[in-house]
Amino acid sequence: MEVWRQQSRYSTIVTQRRAYGAVVLCWMVSFLTGLVPMMGWNNRRDPVNLSHNDSVVCKFTNVMTMKYMVYFNFFGWVVAPLLIMIALYGELFRVICRQLNRRAEATSDGERYYRKELKLAKSLALVVLLFVVCWLPLHIMNCVNVFYKKGSIPQPAIKVGIFMSHVNSALNPLVYAFRIKSFRVTLLEITRRCTSCKAREPSPYPCSMPVLTEKVPHDPTESAK
Repeated sequence: MEVWRQQSRYSTIVTQRRAYGAVVLCWMVSFLTGLVPMMGWNNRRDPVNLSHNDSVVCKFTNVMTMKYMVYFNFFGWVVAPLLIMIALYGELFRVICRQLNRRAEATSDGERYYRKELKLAKSLALVVLLFVVCWLPLHIMNCVNVFYKKGSIPQPAIKVGIFMSHVNSALNPLVYAFRIKSFRVTLLEITRRCTSCKAREPSPYPCSMPVLTEKVPHDPTESAK
């Protein structure tokens, strides 16, 4: 009964329209955040980065100021949301584990429901962990360049940090495919269609059931027609 109430409450709160609205809001905030350097928080007026024709050399460290990358990007849009997500996931795991430890739910459908929710929560937590592992080194090196001596980080280390930040985008689909069966099946199907020479037509019959064909007896009246 408790599981049914929670599912009903979730369906009431998390509607399709609200989910679309949340996605659109996140994209709008990200877009506006990316426009902040274009609005003036950049190195365009720094005389050190200006060339002979009064223009900035097209290089990331010459265009983007490290103070923006550290104070605004890292502290404002990475550290703060990450701490909030860690607190929410901690509370989520605590509630799920408490429900699983209840004896009343040990032999009912509630156990299967909470174990499924626990598996999904672990998958999302793994995505967050990979984000931290891939992005934190680069942000730490940016902090070192701002708060300590600029240029003290070797260029190979910075390039490795940049490479790891790009690798994170490729790891997320692999995590979803490894942890979520429906996502894995869909991803394999898309990969199979993209790599095959000829697109396969969907079969009208299930793969597990053999297709039985019957030979229709010859009708003499058809020949007469």
